[in-house]
Amino acid sequence: MSQESQHGKWTISSSDDDDEALPPSGTLTPESGRPCKSNNSSRRSVSPVPVTVPVVVKSEPARPPVSSLVIGSEARQSAAMNQSHPVKFETSPSLAGKRKKETSGSTGWALSDSDEDDGDVKGNSHSNLPKRMPQSPKTKKMKVESERPPSPHGRLYYIDEPEDFFESCTPSLNDTYRFYLNKVTGLDRKYNRGALHIRDILSPLFGTLKESAQFNYCFDIAWMVKQYPSEFRDLPVLIVHGDKREAKARLVQQAQPFLHVRFCQAKLDIAFGTHHTKMMLLLYEEGFRVIILTSNLIRADWYQKTQGMWMSPLFPRLPKGSNASAGESPTFFKRDLLEYLASYRAPELEEWIQRIKEHDLSETRVYLVGSTPGRYVGPDMERWGHLRLRKLLYEHTNPIPGEEKWPVIGQFSSIGSMGLDKTKWLAAEFQRTLTTLGKSSLRPDPPMHLVYPSVEDVRTSLEGYPAGGSLPYSIQTAQKQLWLHSYFHRWKANTTGRSHAMPHIKTYMRASPDFTQLAWFLVTSANLSKAAWGALEKNNTQVMVRSYELGVLYVPSAFNMKTFQVDENPFPVSSSTSGFMVPFDLPPTNYSPKDQPWIWNIPYSQAPDTHGNVWVPS
Repeated sequence: MSQESQHGKWTISSSDDDDEALPPSGTLTPESGRPCKSNNSSRRSVSPVPVTVPVVVKSEPARPPVSSLVIGSEARQSAAMNQSHPVKFETSPSLAGKRKKETSGSTGWALSDSDEDDGDVKGNSHSNLPKRMPQSPKTKKMKVESERPPSPHGRLYYIDEPEDFFESCTPSLNDTYRFYLNKVTGLDRKYNRGALHIRDILSPLFGTLKESAQFNYCFDIAWMVKQYPSEFRDLPVLIVHGDKREAKARLVQQAQPFLHVRFCQAKLDIAFGTHHTKMMLLLYEEGFRVIILTSNLIRADWYQKTQGMWMSPLFPRLPKGSNASAGESPTFFKRDLLEYLASYRAPELEEWIQRIKEHDLSETRVYLVGSTPGRYVGPDMERWGHLRLRKLLYEHTNPIPGEEKWPVIGQFSSIGSMGLDKTKWLAAEFQRTLTTLGKSSLRPDPPMHLVYPSVEDVRTSLEGYPAGGSLPYSIQTAQKQLWLHSYFHRWKANTTGRSHAMPHIKTYMRASPDFTQLAWFLVTSANLSKAAWGALEKNNTQVMVRSYELGVLYVPSAFNMKTFQVDENPFPVSSSTSGFMVPFDLPPTNYSPKDQPWIWNIPYSQAPDTHGNVWVPS
């Protein structure tokens, strides 16, 4: 079967889709609901047509032993294999698209944020697809070793940053909006001034740490512990995760050398859901701080990717005897954060809930936008997901003259199944949310720009093709929604110096026709998927959300403004900066007829990347 469009032609051989049917009970992965282990069954093999440049695969050194952080789908395992064991580009006959056979099994890395979530779980027919081959009796489980490569890129990829890369004194930051990008290794120094690394965040510059909680999707515990300064390295840390069964056991095993690390498992009762929230709770001698971010706790996410965060002010402790409503902000951030934590129904979080109650969060000027798994009816429909965002935009923004010309922009690093056409979700309920401006009865149909990297963006990036391992848009999903690709725009970020640092950040906003103003801005963990944002059911009387997500919404009224002025030169950052930093260039750049969206589980062997490699998923 072949699919052809202006964005490329794919030839697909037979097998069944990863994300279409519910797997047998007891075999779901914690992050995506797919089978936990590779079983060497017959899979869908995919290759672009045509492949004209042959490659030669050299003899490769033995891979160091690995132990899994998180096991994902087979497609994800293949991508991780390709990242840790790249194929060099050479012009030589006959081996186009081939790679050396390797032992099947987990590579030890769940690459960030797959949202091929819901697939069309109900009502799909597989009668025309071949059945899977039975597992070979000779297949052996990979032995769990005590050592693993430090990243999906392999041991030799990283270059240690010089000490002056990290902050030695309180950095100059934009304290108005408190929205920051991560530092990126390899950039001109000016583009990292006012950006933050995890080592900066956890340093004594921001407070004398007593205890912390780390909410995330993917962890490297040993690496995470090393990011704390030596004086804080043995303080209690609570890890909030979504891993189950074997993946949970591996996570706990990682932490065995670190007696100060404890765990809280988030409940994931709906198939294909993930614990995708990324948040730090930091308790200091001086007070308390919240950081809501887009980075996993693995080195790859803090090295050469574009990431973002909101860092709260330092919240002081309330006087003893303060009433329950004390310390609330005009945006009701304290109430909403407590409600979000309560949704976990986890005894391990009760101590943190009590601590938050004891602090003054009144300086907060952003709104919390979270998702938690469940099916919600009545007033509860507006508590989570995109309906929560819709309610906030309805209540806290104002109609704008000519708003039908103000485009909606969405930028993300993963894409779920949107349905057979745009009316199934994207241009229906989700667009209605993103186009809400105050109590206007107008339902405009403004332009929608979706920013997602092209193959060329990935190929020419700092990481090269391995950057695509964190952009998990699969051929199985893409070939069912070719209509979506007409919305796509390139990743260009010259204003922030990050055009070649592939995005793992997720942002959504409403811009003026000339792209100099914003009606609102959201930074979040939520990718473009129904699992993250929720989908209406039962004739719009119920919303179903699969995953945990968290972000913060900026609206001008909370800053006594009518709109946000876009900062056209956000770096180097200074405390006097008044504009709002958008992580990428505005206006977004349309895909050309030759551009293709990055799809992570098909080969790219016609041109080498910045490291001289090609991308050949095994």
